[in-house]
Amino acid sequence: MKRIITAVVHNRSGVLNRVTGLLSKRQFNIESISVGRTETDGVSKMTFVVDVEDERKLEQFSKQLNKQIDVIKVSDITDKQIVARELAMIKVLTTPQQRGELQAIIEPFRATVIDVSKESMTVQITGNSDKVDAMIELLRPYGLKELARTGLTAFTRGQQLHQTEVKPYSILN
Repeated sequence: MKRIITAVVHNRSGVLNRVTGLLSKRQFNIESISVGRTETDGVSKMTFVVDVEDERKLEQFSKQLNKQIDVIKVSDITDKQIVARELAMIKVLTTPQQRGELQAIIEPFRATVIDVSKESMTVQITGNSDKVDAMIELLRPYGLKELARTGLTAFTRGQQLHQTEVKPYSILN
């Protein structure tokens, strides 16, 4: 089962290594990791998508992670109402004659062209993992020269006026 875990940590050398080491010891498969600074100086936020087979292992991991000196807060936000996005850059092989065709493919995804050369076009897309995967599959027949994905980054939504209208985020169900 895939879980989305966030950890707010002090931005110090070795913190990511210690956290991923704990995940490795628990034999979690890390689907993606994103890390970045927060609104507070010296504090970063890590977002992990992990594949967990045993809920008890996840609970143990959370307890061990919370004991780490540089860890401020750990949350499993999988079942909460969240805002989540991933960024991907895709370099597609193309000829000048195919550029219009490719533009027609990427437009419905609200993706943008960020670089063009004689032999390729680089596209940027943001959204949930399903959206990114769908666009990659549509571009694959043209020939993917290079692909880079950030992994999921997420946090819980603010208070909603109509809680019933907002559905929890789904990871590749």
